[in-house]
Amino acid sequence: MAEYSAPVGAPIWFDLMSSDPDKAAEFYGQIFGWEAEEPREEFGGYRNFRRGGARVAGLSPYMEEAGGPANVWSFYLHTEDPDATAKNVEAAGGSIMFPPMAVGDEGTMMVAIDSAGAVVGFWKPNQHPGFTEWGVHGAPYWFELASNDYPKSIAFYSEVVGARADTVIDNTGMENPPSGPLRYSQLFFGESAYGGIMDANGMFGDAPSFWQIYICVDDVAATVALTEKLGGEVVMPGEDTPYGTLAVIKDPLGALICLGHPPAGM
Repeated sequence: MAEYSAPVGAPIWFDLMSSDPDKAAEFYGQIFGWEAEEPREEFGGYRNFRRGGARVAGLSPYMEEAGGPANVWSFYLHTEDPDATAKNVEAAGGSIMFPPMAVGDEGTMMVAIDSAGAVVGFWKPNQHPGFTEWGVHGAPYWFELASNDYPKSIAFYSEVVGARADTVIDNTGMENPPSGPLRYSQLFFGESAYGGIMDANGMFGDAPSFWQIYICVDDVAATVALTEKLGGEVVMPGEDTPYGTLAVIKDPLGALICLGHPPAGM
């Protein structure tokens, strides 16, 4: 798959807040082939990464006065009515961090905390359509919520964006369940799944629920090796799974991002 147009409710954009945007731009340019646009001062120095001429991700300098962690990736779901989505978030047990705000002529953004404590953004596109490719080198591969309250997460994304959860793992009630998440559901937006929810309760210590972003790469092992060469960190080396070869890395500033390559035959 290459061309992508986000259905309403589905992933539409993701961006990095970095303590050293120039260093981050160089790193991601080398491992994913992304090219960084010039910073836009009217948007606080925000810039876009491009892949093959099309925008694929964003990059923002860390603003200490705004609070929150530096060197972290965020992602956004497609909304056509941010005000209604904000009401849905609160009705479903979430809260609003940043209410709907126009970003010039680019679109309207909003940031919320879901009912299980994960940060999630929403984007209504105008001039900025979000990313437009999927499943090719340097484009998104998958979006995954590591949830500390799986039932709440399933209900939240169904109620707020109309996602349909399709259970693929359910080891509850097993005396000796296999390692890994106890439960896992794929999230369908229309006819296709673009993300999943993992029952991660107890898997990451005291960490709150969080979304993970997977980027497709042609060669996971080569990308992992290049990450180390460029000063990044390998959190999980390439691992073959039924869902492809997966890995987790950190960039040289400490931002975590995941890698994926489709299974053979796909």
